[in-house]
Amino acid sequence: MNIIAVDDEKSALKGLQSAIKEAMPDSAISCFNISKAALEYAKNNQVDIAFLDIEMSGMNGLQLAKHLKLIYGKTIIIFVTGYSQYAVEAFAIRASGYLMKPVTAKAVLEEIKYWNHSICKCQMFPNTQQEDSNNGAGRKLRVQTFGNFEVFLDGKPLIFSRSKTKELFAYLVTRKGALCNNNEIVAVIWEDKNDSSTLQSMFRALVADLMQTLDAAGINDIIVKQRGYIGIVPENISCDLYDFCAGIKVNSYIGEFMTQYGWAEFTNMYLDRMQSKIL
Repeated sequence: MNIIAVDDEKSALKGLQSAIKEAMPDSAISCFNISKAALEYAKNNQVDIAFLDIEMSGMNGLQLAKHLKLIYGKTIIIFVTGYSQYAVEAFAIRASGYLMKPVTAKAVLEEIKYWNHSICKCQMFPNTQQEDSNNGAGRKLRVQTFGNFEVFLDGKPLIFSRSKTKELFAYLVTRKGALCNNNEIVAVIWEDKNDSSTLQSMFRALVADLMQTLDAAGINDIIVKQRGYIGIVPENISCDLYDFCAGIKVNSYIGEFMTQYGWAEFTNMYLDRMQSKIL
């Protein structure tokens, strides 16, 4: 796997390189502190994953990401920054991930997990198994993402006490198992507000409410939580989005995806492109 890391701050670039090496020791890593140099490299070498700082002099990370996608559309773009307010814009150009500085090897691996589930089994994470995984055995959530977002348990709608709790769950579903950091989620579901201690407190309340909702339903094996991160276990739910991406039930998508959430439009555009290729 060929990886590039780009940051115009030498100390930050060195730390990023170290984290990537620890997380993915068998990969080739090329580091650049000038965006144009990274772009020239990408023109002559296939880049599988690009870790990009956003705020850089000259060509910034968002601009570089667009160029990289034009060169090789399958390049996985993971932004690395100290500013959570860029999350929405990052996902608007189909970024694969969004890491907050300082970056750790664990955070790197959790982002890559979204694209390669074999990495999930790395020995760096011996304790990521869900406790009480047998609880709720035989009861599986069915998640509907095409049209309006809805969740069903044993054929009946699962009731969420807060609309934002339901939206949090919806966002985790779209991330297909990637562990999302708190800042990323806050920036997406409260996109019209600046991050603050108040929003972080509201977010923690949503997480607690989500866990209580699932607990009350007897479902204890679909959420993964680590310090500062939360994600879903995609294998433990039935979801039309996952089926569609696997080539199953293709006709169930008719151009609408989680219509009640504005941020979901970016995924909808991606699904439209997939549908057109299939047809």
